[in-house]
Amino acid sequence: MLQITRGVHTGRELLAQRCSKLIDSVIRVDHAGELGANQIYRGQMAVLGHTKAGKTIQHMWEQEKAHKEEFDRLINKYRARPTALLPFWNVAGFALGAGTALLGEKAAMACTVAVESVIVEHYNDQLRKLMDDPSFTDKELLDTIQRFRDEEQEHHDTGIEHGAEQAPFYRALTDVIKFGCRTAIKIAEKV
Repeated sequence: MLQITRGVHTGRELLAQRCSKLIDSVIRVDHAGELGANQIYRGQMAVLGHTKAGKTIQHMWEQEKAHKEEFDRLINKYRARPTALLPFWNVAGFALGAGTALLGEKAAMACTVAVESVIVEHYNDQLRKLMDDPSFTDKELLDTIQRFRDEEQEHHDTGIEHGAEQAPFYRALTDVIKFGCRTAIKIAEKV
């Protein structure tokens, strides 16, 4: 007897057709992070764009814009689900950037150092997970994450070179920002 069934898909099956859970999470988190980074630099430029630090911040922001554009493309390519909290990251990123910039150029650079140290660590964790996944074969995605990780490390180093460690309450400021970044990553992995 011939049996005909309709192709009914659950949410999980559709996700499998789009991309793996790992890739969905990687792209969602990185897309959210690059949006947040763009907003941080937008906030810093709103306050410090006219200062000697403005040119340095603008250069880093241009790279972050390119990162976000690439993750916009990857969201579509993989049909990955963006985080539902994009509006929140938009506001939080700008507030963090503008708030630290209001404390001065060194505090803005301390913000960059804190954020980028967490992001470099995060990208390294992602690279390890992807390389350990036997089903992962997308060299383009791997190369993209490696290139962005290297540029984030450059931003970190630029912040150090521009006096981040001389910011008032450097340790406390960077510890709070790092905690916030790690928390945002964990949330964006799921939501």
